[in-house]
Amino acid sequence: MATSHKGLFLNQRKYILDLLQDANMEDCKPAHTPLDTKLQLNVSSEPLFNLTSSQRLVGKLIYLTITRPDISYAVSIVSQFMLAPTLAHLHIVKQILRYLKSSVGRGPPHQGNNRQGLSEGSTISYGLHVRWNEAEEGSPSSFDFDWGY
Repeated sequence: MATSHKGLFLNQRKYILDLLQDANMEDCKPAHTPLDTKLQLNVSSEPLFNLTSSQRLVGKLIYLTITRPDISYAVSIVSQFMLAPTLAHLHIVKQILRYLKSSVGRGPPHQGNNRQGLSEGSTISYGLHVRWNEAEEGSPSSFDFDWGY
């Protein structure tokens, strides 16, 4: 957790730095997006021989999506191929890691005793807008999510 004048922010800075270190990508060039905008996934590319390290990285990225929904789509692509990853999938994992390097301290806000740590109309730092809809007494409340910048 990090604190600022706006409140507390959930982030996994140390987890991301350890993940970059495990992948030997501490000195990689940061990326602005978790996926290459011109991605053409070739599932018939060369298979990886070291499945364990690739699967471990993807598993750690899946865990990270709890506090970083901005990488969820990219991680969902590579997680579909965990049993038989190829070199193309490893390139996507490396792109995600380069993106994480550029955004190490991002995370959703946590403000006081509000439900689920989100307040009505709060904006998570990576462009996810969350609106808390108060329901009538006795009815369940709900969240609305949309992406925007």
